Amino acid sequence: MAIPSLPEQTRDTPGSTAPLEHFNTAPAYEILHTLLTCLHSLRWATRVAAHRPYPNPDSLLAASDEAAYDLTPGDLTEALAAETLPVLPDDAYGAAHMALDAAHAAYEARFGHRFVICLDGVPPSEAADQLLAAIRSRLTNDPEEERVVTAEELRRLARGRLASRLRGAGSCATSHNGATPGT
Repeated sequence: MAIPSLPEQTRDTPGSTAPLEHFNTAPAYEILHTLLTCLHSLRWATRVAAHRPYPNPDSLLAASDEAAYDLTPGDLTEALAAETLPVLPDDAYGAAHMALDAAHAAYEARFGHRFVICLDGVPPSEAADQLLAAIRSRLTNDPEEERVVTAEELRRLARGRLASRLRGAGSCATSHNGATPGT
């Protein structure tokens, strides 16, 4: 799957003060806090912050990806502990909520951590179906295979949340309820 870059309107233009400029010049503690709302891994956040300044948003997103690929099992555990569960919209059928709760419980019992998935680009009307299908499918993974899939989903979530921050839209959340991980 191709990794999307930021839309042209979010790229720096000569003479503008873009969110990337703030990211590059803000105090380290502020940037670490911002990064930890994207992915709650101190190793990931420290690595991304340490390579400032970034010449453009795409280089920042590439650094985010690279740092996410290097997460250790302990880093993944740290990041997963701060994630919120994906939830269905309030107007979803009661049976869908029950099915999701049961699937989450089965997943956590099998793998010992919360289920994470990046639903960026999935229309809200299809999110419930995608979410339930993904949990059910991933329940068939062996633990090592699921660790790899989970790490990739965390990378995608971090990338989407960071891209959202660069657009000035705040922090994307795993869930559809607007919750931010780790807060």
